[in-house]
Amino acid sequence: MTLEAVSLETLRESLPDYAKDLKLNLSNLLSETVLNDTQKAGTFISCAMASRNARLTKAVVDEFKDKITPEILNAAKAAAAIMGMNNIYYRFIHLAEHAEYKTMPAKLRMNIIANPGADKMDFELWSLAVSSINGCGMCIESHDSKLRGHGVEAGVIQASIRIAATLHAIAGVLDAEEALAA
Repeated sequence: MTLEAVSLETLRESLPDYAKDLKLNLSNLLSETVLNDTQKAGTFISCAMASRNARLTKAVVDEFKDKITPEILNAAKAAAAIMGMNNIYYRFIHLAEHAEYKTMPAKLRMNIIANPGADKMDFELWSLAVSSINGCGMCIESHDSKLRGHGVEAGVIQASIRIAATLHAIAGVLDAEEALAA
């Protein structure tokens, strides 16, 4: 399936009236200055991918791909990919009643975390934002703790979560409207 290229602004404008707050939030987040350009691009890309809406993901990647290096683009995609796996695994570990699971090695490859191809704290920020979408408390706590331990300010973390929340909600609206149009 080939998606028609659509700008993020066109996608934003196509949202229905009941999603006006999402439109406004998206505009505000695109002009967010708390995050540097790499942090913002990576957060948008990783969260769009985690939100699992093809139109949103394509519009976001098209919006940012020429503003970052191919390595940063790959790292943002990798954050969505690895957290898609880790969030399921560690959410299970966190919620399962049997303590034995917590003592067992994961036996899942996670090499990208050691060498993500981007600044490690930016990768942590993207991983935190994706973990918030995927609802993994154990991963949220781990990434937040690492970021705060390295001096990342609460405002930077909050901005990344605002992007995650808004993109996830937009993906839901797009999916619902597509279903209703079918």
